[in-house]
Amino acid sequence: MARRYKLFGIIGLAVLIFDQITKWIARAKLTFGVPVPVIDGYFDWRLSFNKGSAFGLFSSTTGARIFLTIVGIGACAFIVHVLRKSEDWQKWFTSALALVAGGAVGNVVDRLFFGKVTDFIVWKVHKTEWPAFNVADAALVAGVVIMFLDLGREQRKLKEKRLAEKEAERAEKQAQKSPAGRKKK
Repeated sequence: MARRYKLFGIIGLAVLIFDQITKWIARAKLTFGVPVPVIDGYFDWRLSFNKGSAFGLFSSTTGARIFLTIVGIGACAFIVHVLRKSEDWQKWFTSALALVAGGAVGNVVDRLFFGKVTDFIVWKVHKTEWPAFNVADAALVAGVVIMFLDLGREQRKLKEKRLAEKEAERAEKQAQKSPAGRKKK
């Protein structure tokens, strides 16, 4: 099995497991809507449920929930397709894909089993709050950020690889044209 598949599987599964464990703990230990300060004025645990997409966006009806579930499953299928086309040396890209896939699956699991996504992490600056989120949402965002940061590096490596292949091809053709190359035939 190619290294990229192992790396993808390990990271994706770790995200999914950590996400589901933390959501289970949040549902078991936190009271809906009651903040538990972690860093007073900046970071709380607070149980909430989201029928929409990441970070409470696109609050939805049952039809939209089904649509978001299908989108999540479709995104995972696309990620696997992209992974198959990638190469083993693309470790950062593979890791980013795994973070996105693990996060997407984590939220799809919630939608399928609970009809809504469990959120419990709240960042804020005193009274200004960001939408509540969970480990899956954080993994999704981290994966996308890593992909963007790694994009330039990956493109350079691909160009270098293609250039090296063309140089090798050109050198081989030159060797075949030389008198020594013709004698070997």
